[in-house]
Amino acid sequence: MGKQDICFEDGEPPDGRPASVALGTVGIDAVKGEKGETGRTRVPKLATVSEFLANSGTVKFRRKFFEDVSAGEWNDWHWQLRHRITTLGELEKMFLLSDEERSALSGHGSAFPVAITPYYASLIDPDNPSQPLRRTVIPTAAERIRGRGENEDPLGEEKDTAVPGLVHRYPDRVLFLLTDTCSTYCRYCTRSRIVGGPKDRSLSTERWNRAIEYIESNPSIRDVLLSGGDPLTLPDDTLEWLLSRLRRIPHVEVMRLGTKAPVVMPQRITPALCRMLGRFHPLWMSIHFTHPAELTEEVKKACENLANAGIPLQSQTVLLSGINDDVDTMRQLFHGLVKMRVRPYYLYQCDPIIGSGHFRTPVEKGLEIIRGLRGYTSGFAIPTYAIDCPGGGGKVPLMPDYVMGRDGDDVVLKNYAGNLYRYFDGEAAQIH
Repeated sequence: MGKQDICFEDGEPPDGRPASVALGTVGIDAVKGEKGETGRTRVPKLATVSEFLANSGTVKFRRKFFEDVSAGEWNDWHWQLRHRITTLGELEKMFLLSDEERSALSGHGSAFPVAITPYYASLIDPDNPSQPLRRTVIPTAAERIRGRGENEDPLGEEKDTAVPGLVHRYPDRVLFLLTDTCSTYCRYCTRSRIVGGPKDRSLSTERWNRAIEYIESNPSIRDVLLSGGDPLTLPDDTLEWLLSRLRRIPHVEVMRLGTKAPVVMPQRITPALCRMLGRFHPLWMSIHFTHPAELTEEVKKACENLANAGIPLQSQTVLLSGINDDVDTMRQLFHGLVKMRVRPYYLYQCDPIIGSGHFRTPVEKGLEIIRGLRGYTSGFAIPTYAIDCPGGGGKVPLMPDYVMGRDGDDVVLKNYAGNLYRYFDGEAAQIH
């Protein structure tokens, strides 16, 4: 993670709500409260925004484009969600748009909507359409080109949907789609067919109940992945209700949250959220990271506070052409993540959704990146490179060829440096 300029901001959080732990120094223990002499719980005063850190580029962006917005409002995730940038008019005030971008935003490109949190917009280069983060969230006319093998539902999730919003593909785990809303829409989204629709389908208790009843009635399900959309666009009390319902099911051993909120809206990681999530262990979180430019001080603090709440963090990254498809970029990203206590988990080949051809790389590029990492960095900093098979075949891990074959009783191996070695395998093979 590159060195960043840090600013101290002034102001108080709005409406008495705590400003984001993502920008603060308040740990979980600091907000538990203490017993006073009267026996009442005395809640310590939360840090004000004046004690919070923010990267200088974001501060400058806020003061330029949201000059009437206080630091307290900016650091309120509700404000970030309400003020997402969604129109051509808003974008052209902030960015010098290319013809390709303008064409897509004028209604001649993808039907997939645009939404970018003000925070994430502050990380985008206003003048360079080729900047990696910009390419992931601002559409171009290339999205209207349909290539061979592309599909609205490339992973066949619809055919594996047991009840609305619940995908049951693997024997012991399910994918629970809580909402069709994200705070920021990635242009290569696997579920672009369902997210960002005109009607938010998250607020359906009936739909959630049907999914939970299905899980209750299937004892083989031990692992529930809550995704969407982004589950962290839901209010704390809604998430708490869902997690508590699932935690009461005896055969559900572990729950996971799949999210990009800590990256595009780190203000979401509040003390209240961390305390609530900490009540439902074992609870894991998979965070969608794309590029080392996302590893700001705000994001670092968000991950720190989630980790301090006892939540194991892992990353999922999509391999994208011209964005992160080189060894140096991936090394910077994964090294930065492990310093933030996020374990690189999966590196995905980009799914063939309609209009994604300009994002996809050859498979060999992913193998090249793994070869460039293996042996040159810590093993726990290297994710599993995988293709999610089109049509619903599930994830298949891909590895460079390190096993060269057998020569008599020896297995011939090639190490990270390209040198060959022999491992005697004769006696063990005969015993078994």
